[in-house]
Amino acid sequence: MAGAIAMLLWATRLVRTGVERAYGRQMRSSLRRRVGHPFAAMLFGIVMAIGLQSSTAVTLLISSFTGMGLVSGTAGVIIVRGGELGSAIVAKILNYDLTLLIPVLILIGTGMYLRTDRRPWHELGRSLIGIAMILISLEMLSTAAGPLRESQSLPAILNFLSDDLISSFLIAAVVTYLLHSSVAAILLLAALASQGLLPGELGAVMVLGVNLGSSLIAPILTRSAGPAYRAVPLANLLMRGLGSVLLLAAIGLIRPDVEFLGASPDQQIINGHIAFNLLILLVGLPFSGLTWRISRRLADLSPGQPPASIPQEISALDPEALDRPEQALANATREAVRMCETIDSMLSRIMDIYEDPTNEAIDELTQQDDRVDKRQNAIKLYLAQITEKAMTVEQAHQCQNLLEVCIKLEQAGDVIVRNLIPHVQKKLERQVEFTEEGWSELLDFHNAVMRNARLSFNLLINGDAETAHRVIAAKDRLRELERETRQRHFNRLRQQTEESIETSSIHLDTVRDLKQINGLLAAIAYPVLEEEGLLRGSRLIKPAKKPKSA
Repeated sequence: MAGAIAMLLWATRLVRTGVERAYGRQMRSSLRRRVGHPFAAMLFGIVMAIGLQSSTAVTLLISSFTGMGLVSGTAGVIIVRGGELGSAIVAKILNYDLTLLIPVLILIGTGMYLRTDRRPWHELGRSLIGIAMILISLEMLSTAAGPLRESQSLPAILNFLSDDLISSFLIAAVVTYLLHSSVAAILLLAALASQGLLPGELGAVMVLGVNLGSSLIAPILTRSAGPAYRAVPLANLLMRGLGSVLLLAAIGLIRPDVEFLGASPDQQIINGHIAFNLLILLVGLPFSGLTWRISRRLADLSPGQPPASIPQEISALDPEALDRPEQALANATREAVRMCETIDSMLSRIMDIYEDPTNEAIDELTQQDDRVDKRQNAIKLYLAQITEKAMTVEQAHQCQNLLEVCIKLEQAGDVIVRNLIPHVQKKLERQVEFTEEGWSELLDFHNAVMRNARLSFNLLINGDAETAHRVIAAKDRLRELERETRQRHFNRLRQQTEESIETSSIHLDTVRDLKQINGLLAAIAYPVLEEEGLLRGSRLIKPAKKPKSA
């Protein structure tokens, strides 16, 4: 039985991992666009839970979006409620006799996993294999539970639990928390009930305990996060946990007949789980906003620690300094230096993501770009307010230059996220690798861009004309390095090197985008050179005037 439970947990995770890797970014993108209406939010939660095979995964994902301000708190609560119902539907589907599907799922899943080069299909094959393993584990559970019917002590234990509803409720909650999966816990109860080991009345009580235990997982996992991140899990605990306790009290007082939930004990457990989450959804939907506000205040009582990937920083843009342009410009420069630090971090990590891409690393890079965008907007608005005050001509010129620098930094971040990350995803989808020479060339080119970028960042601080000259000279050398890199790549194509042919577009596009980033950052040197009178207005050579004909 322990082996069957372990396989069930592993298979559930296998399905969730496959779906996240194949469609995680699409789900996140859809989530941002389609949660304006409560019904759409609820439906989205149901679909996500069915795909991920876990309501906890949905809760954690939504808590991160509400924490970042991408989804409203009320919408987040509704999505999680839909996720809990979707998780119950998953248990219902898996409880059917799907034995005939096992070899079909394994055959198709293995074929997709081994034969296709496209990442979504590759990961979908992984998920199909996981579903087959879930069905196998359920058969193992049922087989392992069979001999328990001959147990001499089991009737005494069941009689005790039937008379002590609170103990049954708490045992189910603890087991669910240890399993970290309400789907696994419900299927375990259904397997025991199908062997005649668990009566429907006791099973209904333990279903309530399963829901309490499941609602505790996300709040405990997010206990060290900031208040905005913990509010949605707490709201789910308030609605689902409180609902399970109230229904437990009602069962203790009324002792209702549960036969209306199904003809057999296992059906009563599965249907009772669905009925409970549907009831909580319908009753809680009108109170979603109120529940969110209460949970947000509860989260504020114990602030916790912000996640490491989303540090809480104090802005240098002091509004009280706006009356002193010199100080205000210094504040804006400090914030621009912080933008440089974030771009440096993004640029230094991008090649690691090329080599070992993970959803977590890509998501963190996207979050860093969001911080760059927010800081650039803040600096832009701050500089606009400075211009309303009395400034010297030199200060006005400095203000304009600083604004242009921030725009260039924001554009560099966009190139990393919008251009380079799609190259990584294309490389994954095609399941291709660079040649050893090609990868070495890309690393050398990236290292040159990193050196030039840090030289440009230093220039923002010191404003030194000699450093500006070095930045422009480095830009010219990079142009030559680009030509050499392209030429070596074309030579490998002429030699019909298979890896070079497969990765040609990715290789050349990566070089192009790294060069574009270098050009954006090198532009920091132009205002310094212009002030020194060392910058020509145009590189164009004016054509000589033709003599007028006689």
